[in-house]
Amino acid sequence: MNHSPELKFGVIASQNVMIPMRDGVRLATDIYRPADSEGNAIESQFPVLVGRTSYDKSNPVIWIDAVVKAFVPSGYVVVLQDLRGRGFSEGTGDYFHTANQKEGLDGYDTIEWAAEQSWSNGKVGMVGASHGGIVQNMASLYRPPHLAALWVDVAPTNAFRWEVRQGGAMALHMYGALYLHGYDSQEITGDRVAIERIERGAERLREEIWNQPFMEGETPIAAVPNLEKVLMHYYRDGSYTDWWKQESLDHAQHFDRMADIPAVYSSGWYDPFAAETSEQFAHMTAKNTTPQRLILGPWNHVSMRGKGASYVGEVDFGESANWGDEVLNVERFRWFDRWLKGIDTGVEDDDPVRIFVMGGGDGSINEAGRIQHGGRWRVEQEWPLVRAVDTAYYLSHAGGLETSVPDDHAASTAWIHDPNNPVPSISGNVTGFYEWIVLPNDLDSAYVPQRARMRSLIPDGPIHQKERASTVVPNDRPPNTPPLLADRQDVNVFQTELLETDVEVTGRMTVNLWISSDALDTDFTAKLIDVYPPSSEFPEGFHLPLEDSIIRARFRDGFEDEKLMEPDEIYALQIVLPPVSNRFVKGHRIRLDISSSNFPRFDVNPNTGEPIGRHTRNKKATNTVYTDRDHPSHILLPIVQDG
Repeated sequence: MNHSPELKFGVIASQNVMIPMRDGVRLATDIYRPADSEGNAIESQFPVLVGRTSYDKSNPVIWIDAVVKAFVPSGYVVVLQDLRGRGFSEGTGDYFHTANQKEGLDGYDTIEWAAEQSWSNGKVGMVGASHGGIVQNMASLYRPPHLAALWVDVAPTNAFRWEVRQGGAMALHMYGALYLHGYDSQEITGDRVAIERIERGAERLREEIWNQPFMEGETPIAAVPNLEKVLMHYYRDGSYTDWWKQESLDHAQHFDRMADIPAVYSSGWYDPFAAETSEQFAHMTAKNTTPQRLILGPWNHVSMRGKGASYVGEVDFGESANWGDEVLNVERFRWFDRWLKGIDTGVEDDDPVRIFVMGGGDGSINEAGRIQHGGRWRVEQEWPLVRAVDTAYYLSHAGGLETSVPDDHAASTAWIHDPNNPVPSISGNVTGFYEWIVLPNDLDSAYVPQRARMRSLIPDGPIHQKERASTVVPNDRPPNTPPLLADRQDVNVFQTELLETDVEVTGRMTVNLWISSDALDTDFTAKLIDVYPPSSEFPEGFHLPLEDSIIRARFRDGFEDEKLMEPDEIYALQIVLPPVSNRFVKGHRIRLDISSSNFPRFDVNPNTGEPIGRHTRNKKATNTVYTDRDHPSHILLPIVQDG
């Protein structure tokens, strides 16, 4: 059903209204209400949309254009709030990135305050992405009576599993994100020395990430003590400790507490939180009676919103992939008009799942230099797909990837993992991993928006797996290192023959390996790649990355305890890859890369077995993956036959 809301009203704003929380701390809140032609507030009751943010609540793109100017003229009140200890809110010293213990209660109190106002009809919805999605989930844990609908976009739900750590390693994009949160932190307001320490560190991020292990007082983050405490937990707490169990970092363990209200969960295949988004949808669908929806597109952490684009990285998916705020708000109006205004917009008849199946394009290179990978939207009735069949593709000693079990009695592949020359991250599913552009001497940084200075240290989207000038590599690495990842001696390529028919992979994937090492501890990484046939532009073929992940061997049996290895003993371990939907077309190859590093996407294992984040040296390790009949290493791919 097409639903286009009528624009009736102007906008009137009340800024930095100080709303008291139950402990007396007041949070700065901007309130945007419908106004008449003379700029006077309409004395009527409207539904309310609440957005709570750790960034700038007056951001003209993220909040004003996308939410305020869209919804208020159509009869909504929009309430935008600085989180406790951020912006103009009180509570200095209470902000710990996403480890904020009072987050859920603050959300509850804000929602109920808004519902009680004379301009409210008593129905409150929430919007927001990333941290703005986390605070929606946190509020929902406390079930505020007037919270009526959510749109949770690209939100992590378990920092230990995907946001901050992954497979026991640290996802270093969160180290980069702490600079963004440190620069404008209340604790250093007016302290030019501290501010410049953060600023210079962000400008030198590609050097700072090599200064490991991170030590108290030695990183630029130390300028903000609260955030340094967080960094040390992020970096050193490899086991699933009580710190990780606090509800603000792992509200996935509390899904059953969340309100039974209509909710949309949206993410992208190149967003670092696609696994969490889809898992939350599956859990909430199973427990709730109200409609739940899932949208997964070919996007990174930000490309669904804003101006939108049909591409991410060096890959174009076609015009249907291009959403941006224009399409997003059409969908959000359908959702919130139904649940906050009671208008029949047809959303209850929608299919519960919309996914974008990537692939199927002609592979040509467009004028912008991007490969036309293509794809199409498809609706589904559940997630994960019941009809997806987990199919084992076995690694072979000769570099093959086959559906038949290996018949070798003794086959393996070994390589040397050198922590001083790790496999570089050509691209990755990251967010907030920003290095800041150094400004000219005659330009005052106070007059340049932070985000105007930022570029991702790792391109946050699919690009050909070949080094380029921006790739992070050690200054003193050995000469003649091949730029193509597939040519490195420490990257083990396993790939199918040329596909004779299309193969669709849709869902989460697992890599089951039998391994050994001469080290007490080391890492194993996996990356799934769609390999295009050779072309004039890419003689080696375009190597399109889909998903990657890692496991730290000491956590092979779980994250409650650490178990070092016995040198050269064979162990089984598993690497969980985030979900994806991709059609590998005829003539392509399915490829799996196995290695022991992916830096700076993840921190590098020094191979010494010392306490995590407190190592004193690096050592080379000889690592082995086994591919024989008794140790049939393989990847399980969810194959869809009738897509």
